[in-house]
Parts: sequence; structure tokens; C-alpha cells
Amino acid sequence: MRVLLVHPSPLLYAELYLRLEPLGLERVAAAVRMAGHDVRLLDLQVFDHAEYARVLNEFRPRAVGFSLNYLTNVPEVIDLAKATRARHPETFIFVGGHSASFVASELLEHAAGAIDCVVRGEGEVIAPRVLEAVGERGLERLPGVVTRDGAGPSPTLLDDLDRYPPARDLGRRRHRYFLGVLDPCASAELTRGCPWDCSFCSAWTFYGRSYRKSSPEAAAEDLARIREPNVFLVDDVAFIHAEDGFAIGREVERRGIRKQYYLETRCDVLLRNQEVFAYWRRLGLFYMFLGVALDEEALKLHRKRVTPSENLRALEVARSLDIMVAVNIIADPDWDERRFAIVREWALSRPEIVHLTVATPYPGTETWLTEKRELTSHDYRLFDVQHAVLPTRLPLRRFYEELVRTQAVLNRKHLGWGALRRYGGPALRALARGQTNYLAMLWKFSAVYNAARQHGDHARPVTYAMRPRRVVTGAPTPAQLYIHQPQSARRTATA
Repeated sequence: MRVLLVHPSPLLYAELYLRLEPLGLERVAAAVRMAGHDVRLLDLQVFDHAEYARVLNEFRPRAVGFSLNYLTNVPEVIDLAKATRARHPETFIFVGGHSASFVASELLEHAAGAIDCVVRGEGEVIAPRVLEAVGERGLERLPGVVTRDGAGPSPTLLDDLDRYPPARDLGRRRHRYFLGVLDPCASAELTRGCPWDCSFCSAWTFYGRSYRKSSPEAAAEDLARIREPNVFLVDDVAFIHAEDGFAIGREVERRGIRKQYYLETRCDVLLRNQEVFAYWRRLGLFYMFLGVALDEEALKLHRKRVTPSENLRALEVARSLDIMVAVNIIADPDWDERRFAIVREWALSRPEIVHLTVATPYPGTETWLTEKRELTSHDYRLFDVQHAVLPTRLPLRRFYEELVRTQAVLNRKHLGWGALRRYGGPALRALARGQTNYLAMLWKFSAVYNAARQHGDHARPVTYAMRPRRVVTGAPTPAQLYIHQPQSARRTATA
């Protein structure tokens, strides 16, 4: 069967900081191809809708699958599905991905028959089974599959991360993927899942607090196949277990793999496992992302299970290892001018890259179920953690002005001419390879982060509105939280 897998367009902040290869979709593509299908992959982060129409007409796929990891892409995917159904009525159309898993029935309702099914949970196991059943009745009996006729049992977790290495060969224009100065940049997965339960995050609710790892041999083999000089390790929390990080690192070192790496981890993991991060610094670890809160109240609210002093110590450790740190701070819509000013002052006093996202009750997070404040918008496009969808203490336009003013600290310190002084070497090396992604975005800050633009986004007509949420009283139940139901036998962070 001819199968076309499609990744939607980039998010707002991707216009400036990064553009990542669709690794999850590449893994699903590998599973589908291993099942005997003829697969193509189209990434609308680097192609336009005209190219989608061209591929559709030329390739004539029997099935089209859309990856939907972010709510902001819901309207685009619905419109593409409807257009595809109108032009090619016999095509089987299915949708999967992180966010799709939490709003499956809504997608089917919006699509009004244009989507045949939504696949909840991890796609590698179930996507081939769905394609095998195309044309048959009873798709909704498959694990994780939702149709207008009903929903199947809980989805199945992939039991072996080594089984489906990403089909990177299906991607085109790979030179368009970058992450800051790491230009070009591929992506790789060493582990999957997160055992913690931060209230604002949907990783643990999606994966059922499971934590799985690739074998050192398979992880190193995947890194060795990557042609790009830079790699983003997409693990939700890198090197939870130091011995796993060391094992993969030794295999990387044995094979002589030389890359520069960007990863995400927690402050307490960095403090506990400093030696493995130091080891990876020698292997090429360049960037590290840490989520930070400046006060005890915010940490408790987000259930980060770390203290402000641990956050600051972790930054000191990263500096001592000569690792560039990108810090994310969650801005609450309740912030006033004084709160923004405190954050700006702190950001100016630190060498780290400081970035802000906006607190957002997101389907799949615990705050979606427990946040008492009413949503001010049900427009999927605003659920990108760059817009305020809760009531703001300041007038909305003023909130965005303060947000952009605070984000501009990053612009002054790490973009424009300041960035060239600091990162001139990597930028010039990228330019020598013909890579211009990083240089092209250095002076785009004001066009992307713009109070008038972000405020104006709230006035756009809404074609597809989210269902009103139901706030729960007390603690949410597992059935309300999880896509993959937790299993006590799975490995945890404290194992």
C-alpha cells in the first residue's frame, strides 16, 4: 500500500529558535515500511501546502497519516484532511501524535467524516495494524484507535526502542533543521518517557510514567548513521540513570562518533549525576536545557520537586562544566509589571539563555483538569505556550508588551551582533557548510515576538473551537489523566 505521512507546519517560536526533524514520524514510517508498505514522508515545516497537493496527486497514496503533536496545528490538519477527502474520496485518512491522543473525539467531530480514525498513544505498534485493516469494519476495536463508532482498548506501548530506528532517508531538505547555533541539527532518542509528574506537563500522562531506554549498541548505531554534525537528544529527561548514560557514551566513544549535542534534563538529575554530564561534555555536549522557577511557590505549583537553591546550584554546575544552558521560566498570566521586572533583572544578571513560555492548561496535563481559572479562548491556535489563554492581571495588550520586553533580554544577549561575538566560530563554520538557518534568524526577533501580533492573534476568526473543559474536584483519576495506563513493573526514576 502507498502511504503518505505528513508533519504539519512550524509553531511560532520555531520561526526563530529551532526547526526539528520529525523524529517520531520517522520512527512510525520505519514501522510502516517494515510492514511492507511503500512510504513517503512530507514535512510541512520545510515544504508548503502546494507541495502537499503535488505529492498527493503524483504519489496517489491509499492512506494519508497526519502527525499532530501540538494543538496549534489542529485547524491546519483538519483543513488538509477535508481538502484531501474532497479531492481523493477513496483515500484512508488517519491522525496520530501526542496532542491528537488527548483530543481524539474532538478531531473526529471537527472533521465531519474527513478523518477515518485517530490513533492514540505510540504509533509504531498500531499504525501497521491500522493500515492492515483499511477497508474493514471495526477499526475501533484496535488498541488506541478511535472512530466515530467508538474507541478501542488502551493503546500498547512499544516494548523495544531498538526495533524501529528512524527512517531518516525519507526526509527531504534535511539541511533546514537546526537548533540555535547547531546548524544543521538532527534528532535522536536514547530513552522515552518521564517518571516525574509535573502538573504542567503531559509527557508523564501520555507515557503512563513509563521509562524505557535504547540499548547502548542501538543508540550508538543510530548516532553513527546521522550525517549532520549536531544532534538534539530528544529524551524528556536525559541521563536519569548515570549508568545508562555512561554505557551509551562508551559505545559512542568506542566508535569514534564526533558530534555536538543538545539535551534536556532536570536540575536535580544534573546535581545527582554530574559525572555523566561531564563525560558527555567531553563527547561533545554543547547545549543543555533546564526548566527553572525562581521561587518556592512556583516550584510547588508546578510540582517540580526541587528547591530554588538546587536550581541555582545546577546552573553553577553546568557553568563549571562549560556547558551552555538554556533556561525556561513559565510566566503566569497573573504576573504584573513588578514580577516581569524581577525576571528581567535576573535574566540580565545571568550568562544563561533565558526564555519564557506562558502558563497554559493544556489537554493532557493535570492543570487542564484542575486549573480553576476560566479559559479566555478555545482557539487551538493560541495553545502554543506563547499566548495567554487564562485571564491576565494586566490588560492583555500590556501583558504581551511586558512578555516581549522580557523576552527581549534574550534578543539583546544572544541574538543579533551580540550572538555573533559569542558564537561567531560555530556560525562561520555553519556558513562554510552552506548553512544559513542560524544566521537568517539572528535579526528576526521583533518580527516574531511582537506584542501587536500576539495580541492581534486573539481577534482572528475561530473555525474550530476546543470543547469546554470540565474542571475536576479533588485529584484526577488515572482514567482522566493517562493515555498509556501505568504499570507498576515499569522502571521508575528512583529504581
